[in-house]
Amino acid sequence: MRRHYDVVIIGGGAIGSSIAYALTAEPAFRGSVLVVERDPSYKRASSALSASGIRQQFSAAINIRLSQYGIEFLRRAPELLACGDERPGITVNESGYLVLAPQDGLDSLRRNHALQTQLGARIALLSPRELRQRFPWLATDDLGGGCLGLEGEGWLDGYLLLQAFRNKARSNGAEWLHEEVVGLPRAGNRIDGVQLRSGERVGAGFVINAAGPHARSIAAMAGVVLPVEARKRNVFVVSCPETLAGCPLVCDHSGAWFRPEGAHYICGRAPDPEHDREDLSLEPDLGFFEESVWPALAARAGAFTALRVVGAWAGHYEYNTFDQNGIVGAHPELRNLVFANGFSGHGLQQSPAVGRAVAELVALGGYRTLDLSELAYDRIAAGRPIKELGIY
Repeated sequence: MRRHYDVVIIGGGAIGSSIAYALTAEPAFRGSVLVVERDPSYKRASSALSASGIRQQFSAAINIRLSQYGIEFLRRAPELLACGDERPGITVNESGYLVLAPQDGLDSLRRNHALQTQLGARIALLSPRELRQRFPWLATDDLGGGCLGLEGEGWLDGYLLLQAFRNKARSNGAEWLHEEVVGLPRAGNRIDGVQLRSGERVGAGFVINAAGPHARSIAAMAGVVLPVEARKRNVFVVSCPETLAGCPLVCDHSGAWFRPEGAHYICGRAPDPEHDREDLSLEPDLGFFEESVWPALAARAGAFTALRVVGAWAGHYEYNTFDQNGIVGAHPELRNLVFANGFSGHGLQQSPAVGRAVAELVALGGYRTLDLSELAYDRIAAGRPIKELGIY
């Protein structure tokens, strides 16, 4: 292993691997890349444990654009991420998201829909009657309406995407190291490299924090406060005695969500804010399903009254406690320390665009394809949150 790399990426999940791929695919970049990953099996990786959705139904333009870039990339991923004659079998099930709103949330839904369609998303705004016509199994008595993605929304195999990014980056010359970063030594206003648990120090031109739920502790090694916490999210697999014909990924206004997965359905719900605390465990909470998820599902689709839990898992959101949006770009003082953190459940779908943007920042000195300046770290100190209503 070299003693110095032009770029050291801390974390080899979907974000870190996408950055490694984009750097090694950029003609203007001829440097060396090292990805330091503490769990090469990816058994605990957020990317592997994600429900792996992609949508354009956000209320902030920057998030809509990130997903639009992402869906176009994913449609071409078998070609772009091919290694020789081997093409990854990445496909997107574009069955759409269905975002439901109560009567008092209809104005907000309409405003979001107007922005989404203005930016080119194909989203249908549906009345309760139109919802019943499309989805006869859907209970609509308490709804003001809903928005359905007609294309460019759905879900994919997140683990397959992660591995495809990783394999392509490695075939392009990036190196992976099974290690843990325990220190970020500084030299003036720069990070000098990374200190590894083995005792070895590796020098770096740029250090990129892509450490997912561990991002805050990595930033703290450089004396930087990063408002990112690990928040546990449960995913439950259920069987249903009836088929919900044409079922998209449904985001209920209660906070519950569900979608088809093979012959079954997967579902979940974010905890109430007062119970949503930092949690690095990965044990699914079946009691939470009984108390909070099942009642919401049964109220929205009567067929779920007779569901049966057949599996469950838990993964982590790297939750940005400041405004639940990604933090991307260089630190304002430590200019060679670059953040790609805090995506709050949207990291997988935003990984293609974030990878490209960070690669441009490093290789070209600024954004070219998609300007992510709005996501810069300095918005935190300035008290300038991005208002995003579509956090599910």
